[in-house]
Amino acid sequence: MSHEQRLFARVRFLERMSELTGSAFEDFFHDLMCARYPDFLDVRTHGNIGDQGADGLTLHDRKLFASYAPHAFSATDTKSKFNSDLKKAKEKRSGQFDVFVFVHNDRRGMHPEIATLLADAKAANPALAFEQIGIRRLWQECMRLDLESAEDILDCEIPVRPVVYGLGMEDLAPLLKHLRELRTKSDPLMPLDNVPPTKMDYNRLDEDAREDLQKGRRQAHLVEAFYDGSLRAIEHDEVAEGFRIYYEQLKAEWDEPEEVLWQLEMYVLGNERQHPKVHRAAWVVLAHFFDRCDIFETPPPGWTAQTLEASA
Repeated sequence: MSHEQRLFARVRFLERMSELTGSAFEDFFHDLMCARYPDFLDVRTHGNIGDQGADGLTLHDRKLFASYAPHAFSATDTKSKFNSDLKKAKEKRSGQFDVFVFVHNDRRGMHPEIATLLADAKAANPALAFEQIGIRRLWQECMRLDLESAEDILDCEIPVRPVVYGLGMEDLAPLLKHLRELRTKSDPLMPLDNVPPTKMDYNRLDEDAREDLQKGRRQAHLVEAFYDGSLRAIEHDEVAEGFRIYYEQLKAEWDEPEEVLWQLEMYVLGNERQHPKVHRAAWVVLAHFFDRCDIFETPPPGWTAQTLEASA
């Protein structure tokens, strides 16, 4: 999918997430997981035996999925549903799974109650692993679909015509706002380490890209501060995974690193011209994920710029 198609799909995905609750959300989850994983079993209810404690199972990595998509979130109801599903899964599906995955439709992210439930469940069941899938993880699965499958899952045609979008990833909007408000003049003497100095050479970035990344790197610590805290840390990991997935797709599609970087910039900002402060904030975000090596390649040990010249 082109960048514009991906943005269109993102909008449609969020529309569907706002519409789907209960069994309709579960049907969407089944369709998505069946499209992504050949070993996924979309367990349905049957007569008086119900679903025997699972809304889905994967055979290879032995995950059991419990879906919960209420019209309105209630901490009490969520806790009751989580504990009920886990108890039933252990009773009815003992020996069939190693990971219990709680799937939910909370568009605002993972509620603190869910984090507590997962932590408590892990403490009480050390032999099991626990995960959650919310809107970000579901979108990451959608990103991996080909165009035909994505149209089928999202129940719409994804147009090929260019469409102007003001912001690429609305998940990043709070971060960009944070950076726009807090960015101050950079200290030109501040140390910048922890990234292989040859990474820009290895990825063949031109001087303009190097300069933009270097400017962003001087304030990348603001991104780390924004994501500080346990819940934010999980959000950070999910956003980083989104960058990794999209970078891998871009790398397969584009040969020139400047094109890849431009597509990543649109991933953050959309394809509409932005205020200069927002544009500069986007490069802080890109520099942060570049330094963490979520995007672009890390040189192998022993690689030098002379290696590149020798191979040219």
